[in-house]
Amino acid sequence: MLSLKAHAFSVEALIGAEKQQQLQKKRRKLGAEEAAAAVEDGDCSRGGGAGEKGSAKGDEGAALPPPTGAASGPARSGADLERGAAGGCEDGFQQGASPLASPGGSPKGSPAPTLARPGTPLPSPQTPRVDLQGAELWKRFHEIGTEMIITKAGRRMFPAMRVKISGLDPHQQYYIAMDIVPVDNKRYRYVYHSSKWMVAGNADSPVPPRVYIHPDSPASGETWMRQVISFDKLKLTNNELDDQGHIILHSMHKYQPRVHVIRKDCGDDLSPIKPVPSGEGVKAFSFPETVFTTVTAYQNQQITRLKIDRNPFAKGFRDSGRNRMGLEALVESYAFWRPSLRTLTFEDIPGIPKQAKGNLLF
Repeated sequence: MLSLKAHAFSVEALIGAEKQQQLQKKRRKLGAEEAAAAVEDGDCSRGGGAGEKGSAKGDEGAALPPPTGAASGPARSGADLERGAAGGCEDGFQQGASPLASPGGSPKGSPAPTLARPGTPLPSPQTPRVDLQGAELWKRFHEIGTEMIITKAGRRMFPAMRVKISGLDPHQQYYIAMDIVPVDNKRYRYVYHSSKWMVAGNADSPVPPRVYIHPDSPASGETWMRQVISFDKLKLTNNELDDQGHIILHSMHKYQPRVHVIRKDCGDDLSPIKPVPSGEGVKAFSFPETVFTTVTAYQNQQITRLKIDRNPFAKGFRDSGRNRMGLEALVESYAFWRPSLRTLTFEDIPGIPKQAKGNLLF
């Protein structure tokens, strides 16, 4: 009797094992079909690896819950991990690695991510963006034809380059630099009767390369993004033997300023007397309205008036008496070194009786 029961139990166990094996085969087949569908939908190899791992875990009968913080998306492939470990300039700026995860599985300071479906492309890394500050003023100058004074001692630009940067990795270190490159290989002259710049010949020989590195460099992306970055201390010179770090330019040539965002690990070759290094870790930004022509004296009177009206350091030229003629206008022009104009009487002059009446304007 006992042997019959044991035989029946063993037969039932064999049948159950066979059913379990069939169930496992179905799960493997389903997992393989899902992986193939993910590949056809354009998913990267990460989705296929995740599907194979999910089907393998089905051998145990029940899927284990994912670890904390791992549900934000598909796992990175081995090639990506190796690339991230290398940390080379070819990685670009903002990498796809997720920020630190909170106990709930969502990145700190950001909304909780949703689970990625098979076939959903990964979000592309954020790229830096540079916005020109005071763009309207630059456009007003550009419409007339911007001119910049250059001197042997160096002259600051007006308007000055001021930018706002976004899209940086807050924890990455960056250099911010600026250089000025020729627009073309031409030399220009100003035609007064038509108030236009005309080509006068080929450009002069190239000048030594100069790069202005912002004095706050290097700094974190968070530091750069929360402030307006100004290049107001940059100076332009026509002295090719300059040793003060000024930007060397030729007069009567057109130039284009460029702002560079450089990852610290890609800025080893950055120097004020060398061209800006190239690579994926270096991004250059320029604005068409900032093109200017170098001069040793302003050629266009409209540029002169606009600079006087808008430059805060030209207050002396905006006095109400600048258009008056005669001694009074001359005295007011030099009011910074002599006492203010006052009315004198004959009593102030030796040898004139005090009873004398009348005024003398000096």
